[in-house]
Amino acid sequence: MRKDNKKKKWLVDGSRTLILVLAIIALFLGINVFIRNLELEPLDFTQEKLYTLTDESKEKVKNIDKNVNIYFVGYSEDDSNLDLARQYKNVNDKIVAEAVDPNSRPDLVNKYGIESGTKGIIVECGEKNKILSENDLVTYDTKTYETISVAEEKLTSSIVSVTSEKIPKVYFLEGYSDYSLSKDMRYLSMYLGNEITDAHTLNVLTTGKIPDDSDLLVITTPNKDFDDIATNAIIEYINSGKNILWLNSAITKNIDMPNVNKVLELYGIKPFEIGVIRETNANNMMPNAPALIIPEIQYSEETKDLVDSVGVVLVNATKINLDQEKIEELGIEEHDLLIASEDSYFRQNLNIQSEYPIDGEEKGTFLVGTELHKTISKDDEDPESNKIESKLIIYGENNFITDYQISQNSQLGFIQIAYNKDLVLNSIAYLVNREEDITARKSTGTVTYTATQEQDIIVRTIIFVVPSLIIITGIIIWILRRRK
Repeated sequence: MRKDNKKKKWLVDGSRTLILVLAIIALFLGINVFIRNLELEPLDFTQEKLYTLTDESKEKVKNIDKNVNIYFVGYSEDDSNLDLARQYKNVNDKIVAEAVDPNSRPDLVNKYGIESGTKGIIVECGEKNKILSENDLVTYDTKTYETISVAEEKLTSSIVSVTSEKIPKVYFLEGYSDYSLSKDMRYLSMYLGNEITDAHTLNVLTTGKIPDDSDLLVITTPNKDFDDIATNAIIEYINSGKNILWLNSAITKNIDMPNVNKVLELYGIKPFEIGVIRETNANNMMPNAPALIIPEIQYSEETKDLVDSVGVVLVNATKINLDQEKIEELGIEEHDLLIASEDSYFRQNLNIQSEYPIDGEEKGTFLVGTELHKTISKDDEDPESNKIESKLIIYGENNFITDYQISQNSQLGFIQIAYNKDLVLNSIAYLVNREEDITARKSTGTVTYTATQEQDIIVRTIIFVVPSLIIITGIIIWILRRRK
């Protein structure tokens, strides 16, 4: 009889335990479903916030009034980039991201040519679409073998691209420089694509003119003089009220360039001199590298978000000499962008090895970047009517936006890629009248765990303390029941 009572009690206790376990599991599943339906943003402890939409992206998409579908074909539901894409809906409910099984949506696979067994991201708005592959979401530093995420930039630019009425066209003049968009500025080309900018190279000897659809002409350091065709085409382009971005590395030898100087003179710029700017102030240069200067960023429309940033690093920059009388005569408006510190000096004899200025070397502040506005009258008989404006932004450096490493030090190379892009991309955005693209962009790189102390305590509590308490409680209950 006593055995029967014990057996009966064991069955009752066991049933209660089973019911309790099932209730806990049901509650756990219910909470998970509820939280998933809330579509909350995932916790992001990466230093670069790679899995959280930046304010810049939110600002760009919040007013879009068209339906945008983002299909992650072949991706799992727990993919981090899909989680990132789903955050757009929290900003604008017209933007919806979802994982798609290619077997259940053969129409998408066939329409957009996604190969079997591969992944693809389709950003679709009406008849407009953009296709991204897995490789489009990352880039690589070939020196450090570091994977750099550009997922948010790609997704945001694709959304804006398929909903935009017009995409700016930027032409890079080729044939007069050692620098090439396709060979030496591939990172810049990639970033321009992320910014919804259509970038092309231009051989003006073939076209005879700057294309009419050009929103901006980029001129990189000339290593020879412009011929008459290029000179006339550029002058005509300027007189039509179009804009130019000019990047000019330091001059190391005398080359006669009357046509190049003729174009610069239209904005009141004197010919470049042989020489480089070097620093003596440790706060305005990279450690023990006087040729790697960190110029002072001046406040302007294109630099306002960068004034308080880590700045830009220029290697062997040269000074920009302005002809103030010519500027006044032409009525040009000037806005300084970058200035070397008062502790810098200009070295013209590049064979001198001293890291400090010697007698006769020019010292003081130097202009390294400036913006010039040139007012042009389309009617010579009535110059006050039909006025148009041409803008030129010029920097006394070119290497800072190329793929070249600043040095063998990989850290310096990463700085070159990561930080300098904001200055040049903002300059381009400003010159093509895309002020909404002027931002301090998310720094991308490998994921780094950098939780705050409070976050760290919470995470450690969830991971270690809570399970430990559950296990200890279970053991105590089991021991007490055994004693009974």
